[in-house]
Amino acid sequence: MKKTYITTMPNHIGAFLKASRCFASLGINITRVSYNKAIDSHTLFIDAEGTAEQLEKADEQLTKIGYLQNNKNDTSIVLLEFCLKDVPGSVTDVLSLINEFNFNISYISSQENGTDYQLFKMGLFIDDAEKISEFLASAEKLCRVRIIDYNHTEKVYDNSIFYNSFVSGIAKNIGLSQKMKEKLLVNTNLAMQILDEQGLSPYRTFDSIGRFAELLASCRGTNFSPRITEHKVTENTTIVLIEPPCGSNTAIIKSGGEALFIDSGYACYKQEMEEIFRKVLPDYDSMNKTVLITHADVDHCGLLPLFDQVIASKKSAQCLKLEYEGQNGFREQNLLHKPYINICKVLTSYQPPEPDKVKGMWDDISEQKEPLVQIGFFDFGDLHFEVYEGKGGHLPGEIVLIDYANHIAFTGDIYINIHGLTSQQAEYNQYAPILMTSVDTDPDLCAVERKAVFQRLGTGKWQIFGAHGSKKDYSVNIDI
Repeated sequence: MKKTYITTMPNHIGAFLKASRCFASLGINITRVSYNKAIDSHTLFIDAEGTAEQLEKADEQLTKIGYLQNNKNDTSIVLLEFCLKDVPGSVTDVLSLINEFNFNISYISSQENGTDYQLFKMGLFIDDAEKISEFLASAEKLCRVRIIDYNHTEKVYDNSIFYNSFVSGIAKNIGLSQKMKEKLLVNTNLAMQILDEQGLSPYRTFDSIGRFAELLASCRGTNFSPRITEHKVTENTTIVLIEPPCGSNTAIIKSGGEALFIDSGYACYKQEMEEIFRKVLPDYDSMNKTVLITHADVDHCGLLPLFDQVIASKKSAQCLKLEYEGQNGFREQNLLHKPYINICKVLTSYQPPEPDKVKGMWDDISEQKEPLVQIGFFDFGDLHFEVYEGKGGHLPGEIVLIDYANHIAFTGDIYINIHGLTSQQAEYNQYAPILMTSVDTDPDLCAVERKAVFQRLGTGKWQIFGAHGSKKDYSVNIDI
């Protein structure tokens, strides 16, 4: 059994030794340690493996020596700017007031600016939110005071409680439970550690996670404004393409009074997407709902629990089953991708579908040699698709659907229309490559698969529906 401990240790010699002896005495193996004084001088992450009984005893011992965080502690940093007269001793009254309230100062910055005043920035370590209002009322009698939002500043002003402040800000914005907050904290640290070892700045990691979370939250409700287009492909068949600002596209094929969904986007936009579904399909609530997924990534599978049937390749079905059983899916099996995927799942409230709803189809190729191999066929309405499976360049189980008669292709993430992204989609798509090092499992292989897709398109004018960005019109000319 494995467990991640988020410990708060005193910043002195022998602190980790004390924790290590605790685990060793109980026969518990430490499998990962993460500590970076430049980021947080007290927080140490420890992954430990042992029996349930051993880990329970470790909980007791670490709590007894004060190493386990008290999650009920609402400690935070408030960054204030005091406008003081540029004369000797002007800051003394403010410092005296801070001392009266027993606030610790975590950060100070001031510089003359050629005027009669100096702007003193101070970070105050607050453990009682009610005291700050009283403090501000007293401080404003001395000088003009401005509150600066800690979560949007350029620097880290207190590195003794950085992790807690960082995650608390995101949790409040998204509305996470305490359990999800702890999971976010662990995976934020794991992302930082992995990328730090890759030579990337830890603060770039935190900034990317924070901005990613902010973007997800800012697109909710009335701010959810996907681009929606309709494309007639035959006399009886129309494709409605829904492009959310964050997450994958959802295509709805309407043919002969029936509907098929392809991919489903993030779970956090369930309410917003269902409102659109009802406009596109007036009988949405009463109809039998079927979705086909191009691959089992979290941003494509968030709404799968809404559907009566999920059609997937056999590998994608296997991935969804692993997630349902609480095991690592294909993305989490890649250590570089695991933290970001878990962060996505927390921030978007992802839940995998029940396995009995998932229908794994087509041939299962265990040892695939070619980058793209035909594994079967799929018919819907008057469309007839050949189904191809990629070798796993983006993600194992990925498929491409090609209708040669009507010149339509659904390419998932093997090919997306980068030049057809909206500004919000482009902003969203920049964070995954930073936090995963690459959105592809094997970027070189994915490039080969992408080339193979276009090689399989016959002559004529094609409509290509990638999983991100607008439809691409593509022509293949006849060689003369």
